[in-house]
Amino acid sequence: MDTDVHGRPFMQNKKTTFIAFVAVLLTVGALWLTNRAVTPTQATWDDVLAEARIGGYKIITTDELSERYQKDANSLLLVDTRQEWEYRTGHLQGAVNFPIEPTAWSRWRKASALEGFLGPNKDRTVIFY
Repeated sequence: MDTDVHGRPFMQNKKTTFIAFVAVLLTVGALWLTNRAVTPTQATWDDVLAEARIGGYKIITTDELSERYQKDANSLLLVDTRQEWEYRTGHLQGAVNFPIEPTAWSRWRKASALEGFLGPNKDRTVIFY
């Protein structure tokens, strides 16, 4: 029977080396996957329209918004979706802050909190920016 320099059977040494190699590959792969930067994809206008259609929402133009805001700003619920520190640096008068990251996971995770935040009045105009 063939043995290595330490007197172990040659095939056992090969098997141990292979298992160690696989373990190293799995570790490197796991570290690479968990440490790489994940940039959220930018939502396109088509994404916004599709989501509005699915939710049964109406989209208005910026001109319509400007007209409504000038006529009666209190009839609008303006929701600033930026981070709290960004909101503090400046926001539209009368806007409230509800930070949402631009990912599907974030929107799903905060859906029930947003529903409570918006309240029961589903007839008012809500503007997210």
